Amino acid sequence: MYTVFVEPAGRQAFVASCGRFHTVNSRSPKSSSSRRSSRSSRDSGHEALSRVERKEATRRAIIAAALRLLDDRSFGSLSLREVTKEAGIVPTAFYRHFESMEALGLVLIDESFRSLRDMLRGARAGKLDPNRVIESSVEILVAGVAEQREHWLFIGRERNSGVSVLRYAIRTEIRLITSELTTDLARFPRLNNWSTEDLNILASLFVNAMISIAEAIEDAQNPTALEEIKRIAIKQLRMIAVGVADWHSATQAEHDHQSASSPVAPSGIGYR
Repeated sequence: MYTVFVEPAGRQAFVASCGRFHTVNSRSPKSSSSRRSSRSSRDSGHEALSRVERKEATRRAIIAAALRLLDDRSFGSLSLREVTKEAGIVPTAFYRHFESMEALGLVLIDESFRSLRDMLRGARAGKLDPNRVIESSVEILVAGVAEQREHWLFIGRERNSGVSVLRYAIRTEIRLITSELTTDLARFPRLNNWSTEDLNILASLFVNAMISIAEAIEDAQNPTALEEIKRIAIKQLRMIAVGVADWHSATQAEHDHQSASSPVAPSGIGYR
């Protein structure tokens, strides 16, 4: 004769076998395996996140090491072994983050121009004081150079010398920023009827002035010299602004007509 007895929740029914009862636990081997798998997945997720964080930290250490070494030398004189030694890693680890030294240099250029791009975007977003746009621009530039002195030192040194790939990249960054500013200037009421060429020239004046000012700020030896640089910078930008107010830009159609009617130099002869 078989008897069935029901245990409280969490247990399955007793199973009668040969007149004796055996208890079967609801925590089957499959359930334990699932829990272990779940814990393993969580641990793997944390480990993967940790690997990503460690990789980014090493990448930042390489960039910081390169900038420190570039404080008094050109990028072309820098070796991979010097950078990795300064960063505290083995040379082979460098290639997990950068394909070459030139790739590292390109990253440095991108980061160096970020402050200038941010400043221009801040102006577009209305972050500058509308009553003192020029003064606010110079103040933001001074703060940006102080915050990223090593970057601007690197740009100033590599802009006209050094590795050709980096020179080209710097010029490309300047052209992109100029093009972006040209588009913004065209939205101003007094400039929206200017020709594209004139807007681009105006944008170039502003961008080149800001880069020159940034380089001068980086060279300032003391607070007095910095204040003098700021004073000259404000005057320089104001002079550009005065020229804008008095400039009559030909419309695009007039500009095209003037270009078509301009005398063409005979072959082999150029005007100076």
